[in-house]
Amino acid sequence: MSDVINDGKTRVYWVTTIASIAAPTVAELNAGLDFTARITPDGLNIPAETADVDNSSLASTFTTNRAGRRSFSPEVTFKRGDTAGDDLPWTTLTYQTLGYLVVRRVLAYTTAWAAAQAVEVYPVECGERNSIPPAPNEVAKFTSQMKLRSEPNTAAVVAA
Repeated sequence: MSDVINDGKTRVYWVTTIASIAAPTVAELNAGLDFTARITPDGLNIPAETADVDNSSLASTFTTNRAGRRSFSPEVTFKRGDTAGDDLPWTTLTYQTLGYLVVRRVLAYTTAWAAAQAVEVYPVECGERNSIPPAPNEVAKFTSQMKLRSEPNTAAVVAA
């Protein structure tokens, strides 16, 4: 058995138009902005949460639960740049900007988009950008908190 090393095997794009989040096309993804190289190594954070639904009864002697509503709270930490191209995440992801955060995992970052690749598609609205306080020996950074505006597809497949 072999483990997948994560380094260099994640791709993150910001896409403004996707007709079907279950099957984004190669053309739609290629029209997006590649933000991968501007994200810090630990800066892609999309925690999944599942609420509890209490299904115990008056006769129960133990509290039992079923899986309830799911939610995600995407937050991405970016490096600031000193050129317009390098600072594109800062100028693009402004308050209330709508778009799709598309994530591909466990495949070399340099691999082009292609049909049949597994991706996660999150329809989001950007919250207020949060500048991270300066620190010695670090680059300037900010976080973009994103709010889901509709149900995501975490098992989407790229269409031709």
